[in-house]
Amino acid sequence: MNKLIEIKNVRHTYQTQNGPLPVLDGLNVSVPEGGFAAVVGPSGCGKSTLTRLIAGLMKPDEGEVWLHGERVKGPRSTVGMAFQNPVLLEWRTILQNVVLPLEIVPTKLNRKQQEDRARYLLSLVGLDGFEDKRPSELSGGMRQRASLCRALVHSPDVLILDEPFGALDAFTREDLWQTMHQVKEKEPFTGVLITHDLRESIFLADQVIVLSGRPARTQFLLDVPNTGRRTLDDLYTVQATEMLHTLRHQIEIAQGRAAA
Repeated sequence: MNKLIEIKNVRHTYQTQNGPLPVLDGLNVSVPEGGFAAVVGPSGCGKSTLTRLIAGLMKPDEGEVWLHGERVKGPRSTVGMAFQNPVLLEWRTILQNVVLPLEIVPTKLNRKQQEDRARYLLSLVGLDGFEDKRPSELSGGMRQRASLCRALVHSPDVLILDEPFGALDAFTREDLWQTMHQVKEKEPFTGVLITHDLRESIFLADQVIVLSGRPARTQFLLDVPNTGRRTLDDLYTVQATEMLHTLRHQIEIAQGRAAA
């Protein structure tokens, strides 16, 4: 399978008032085309930095980032991003918020086609009928669904999810996990998910990448078996429990709280 994302020996250090702060140290990550990788690790180990490097929003001090066999040297229009904070514009309707990327990045779609595309995505995530609402009129989960549509509206090859469900209650979060599977079936993409929720990582991803403590390296890789359409019941199987125990142990090693 072709590798769509390749991170090769990446090192990055932030310059702070208290001196250099190394966050990534020889990081190597690859995600195949159509794959979905979850990245977990101790707080502050550089997970969000990794997403910015993939999106071309910043450059590594050393090493290389490749997408589709091309070295990333700046922002890429083929990458969509969704964050923990939906950052929807209150003066725009939900429909207008979703089409915003198509107004910024050149597209062959005319205005009606742009709106049709946005309406299709909103329907896909269960927001049909809310197109003319303002963000303040929607719940947190609904705003996050709209943010997901905005990230997908330009049909990106790569979708980066930086803890988009972290601020939601447990029931809403689990509902959005299932929505993500439905969306990926209809809108294929290569996904990178940053999360602190180990259950979320094995439910959504087919590969979980555990980063070490800062400065981060790739500490452990877990392949999640492909069992077809996943349900929440799958999280209570013996296999899922074993994977969660393995990941928890790896996180404890990364935090220096367990023997390797």
